[in-house]
Amino acid sequence: MTMLSEALTLVAPYYNLALVTIIVVLFIKLFRTKPTRPDIFMQPWYVLFSVICVYILEAITTVLRAAGLIPLDNVYINGFFELIIVSLLVYMMLLQKEHLTKIGHA
Repeated sequence: MTMLSEALTLVAPYYNLALVTIIVVLFIKLFRTKPTRPDIFMQPWYVLFSVICVYILEAITTVLRAAGLIPLDNVYINGFFELIIVSLLVYMMLLQKEHLTKIGHA
């Protein structure tokens, strides 16, 4: 590995956490905004927010493992987080499809 790729490997999880902090602030603003129309379907946004929360847990464990603060030699923990994320995203799409079918757009 080159020095640049090693440096990026070390700092990327920290940048990911910084960027996801901005996303969480935007989600909080979204959830505090009152819907202007009664037909706005917010449930997929809540599921997407839970995906972001699982990603935050994954990023935190990655940072703590890289810092040596948690003794996780097993790298499969990230796979479990990814499995949860993909499952929630599929569920979110199914919720949206069900809603569109219910209102007659699909």
